Amino acid sequence: MNIAILGGTGKEGAGLAMRWAQAGHAIVIGSRDAERARTKAAEMCAARKTITGESNAEAARLGEIVVVALPANGLGATLPETREGCRGKVVVSTVVPLTFGGGRLFTPPPIGSSAEEVQSLLPEARVVAAFHHIAAHELADTEHPIECDLLLCGQDAGAKETVSELGRSLGLRPIDVGALTNAGPLEGITAVLATINRRYKLKNSGIKITGL
Repeated sequence: MNIAILGGTGKEGAGLAMRWAQAGHAIVIGSRDAERARTKAAEMCAARKTITGESNAEAARLGEIVVVALPANGLGATLPETREGCRGKVVVSTVVPLTFGGGRLFTPPPIGSSAEEVQSLLPEARVVAAFHHIAAHELADTEHPIECDLLLCGQDAGAKETVSELGRSLGLRPIDVGALTNAGPLEGITAVLATINRRYKLKNSGIKITGL
């Protein structure tokens, strides 16, 4: 598949890019600064030749599937310019609304979750929430398999199956946890894992569902 990653110069986006490129997908990483995206892509191309860089809007236009790996507080400023490029496409929200240094780590928007905010900004897209709880450190260590399940949710069954296939290509077991309204609890798992990492001096705690 041809996968566009908006915010692909960040740790999470770059980690997903390397993993998917390793699995044989073509990647376009996006950034507000197209030149920054191209520089990052060139760095990663030392290992993987199927990674290119563009502006976020151009990446969205080029991708068959669009992955949103932007900071939660940047969605409103960035996504409107990608709306046309995302029209009708599967859009994966990996965004987690975390606020470090305050009294509350998990700070979802009034709409309920970052994924629902993505859907409101890209109303013609088929949004699926997934990949939040896979640590950037775990993604970056491409020599080792990822030790967790892939929890995902969304309104469109076909879109969820497409995202499930993306997860399987990384060796993950996809688990459908329902409608996009469940994205808030799903995003909140990342806050729990971040707390576990800090308390137990880990970098890559994950989650697996038993009984399936």
